[in-house]
Amino acid sequence: MTDPRPRLVIIAFSRLVSDARVLKQIARFREQCAVTTIGYGPAPEGVAEHCAIPDEAALWRWPRVALILRQYRRAYRGNAALIAAREALRGREIDAILANDIESAGIALEVVPPQQVHLDLHEYAPRQREELWRWRVFVAPFVRWMTRRHAARVPSVSTVSPGLAREYRAEFGIQASVVTNAAPSIDRDPHGTGSPIRLVHSGAGLANRGIALMVEAVERSTADVTLDLFLTRNDPRFMLELAELCAASARCALHPPVPYDELADTIARYDVGVFVLPPVNVNYRWALPNKLFDFVQARLGVIVGPTPDMAAIVREHGVGAVTDDFTAAALTRELDGLTPATVDAWKAASHRSARALSAELEVEKWATAIGAILSRGR
Repeated sequence: MTDPRPRLVIIAFSRLVSDARVLKQIARFREQCAVTTIGYGPAPEGVAEHCAIPDEAALWRWPRVALILRQYRRAYRGNAALIAAREALRGREIDAILANDIESAGIALEVVPPQQVHLDLHEYAPRQREELWRWRVFVAPFVRWMTRRHAARVPSVSTVSPGLAREYRAEFGIQASVVTNAAPSIDRDPHGTGSPIRLVHSGAGLANRGIALMVEAVERSTADVTLDLFLTRNDPRFMLELAELCAASARCALHPPVPYDELADTIARYDVGVFVLPPVNVNYRWALPNKLFDFVQARLGVIVGPTPDMAAIVREHGVGAVTDDFTAAALTRELDGLTPATVDAWKAASHRSARALSAELEVEKWATAIGAILSRGR
């Protein structure tokens, strides 16, 4: 029997079963649509069909000569991951495509008109790794070409923060709505804060994410605090250095990452989530990451650096503190003033704000966009 539901394709060049943002898209649409996913790894739960991109077909491996010669159409056509996605789409009947990140836009536009695409931009792609000169010289012009040629043609676009939406509008005229990386709502009560006050940070193990400064700040603090880190091994050299720092510390501990579906229960054992992110590129400057919302759903207090979109949420909802700047000294000053009573007040604010800052409200923005596409098709 033919499935009567609208046919929605979700494309993301990530390992889908561990991509929190894409999993929220899948969870929102898998009941009302026949969802086909295209991405790396095994099939996500509940999809009608999954087309796996081979692990060896790395998206970042662009044809080098074509990039150097600025033959961007050739570079785009010759990427192994895009070739695999193109083959997966061949001959399909499709009502709508939810394309994730800039690289997916052109593939989607090869098979359906722009009015059948919603493009979700997770980063500000044209300046994603602008701190690296080789990326600025060879890759950035190509990404700008993809943005102008593909993304700017799509009328339905979203991104993760107000700051990134402004960047896309200013440089490319792209009118992107904001769908934050809010975490799914969890029904839990905050626990009382004792001594020591237990700090936690989870995420990517990268040298430019300010992790070492967080360790330094805890080591310098006069407050009774500890810090536990749950990090993926994105940069093995940095992770070795960090492991040595933590091994020499009585206050800081480094742990392996935990699966996303276990993360909320893991970090809920702590008191304060910490993330001080130096703005080394435009995406860090306008970051509004998963972990901020994970901290709230875990009913933790929050300490962040003065990253504007993160700081705005922390201040508006009263869930924590914002450091004066992005240095270890600024974080130490915040830690020195911590008391269990202060942290308990932050946890209570997280509890009050958890529903308002949940994914259940944010994903409805995607539902509205895809609904509009499907209505036009009917």
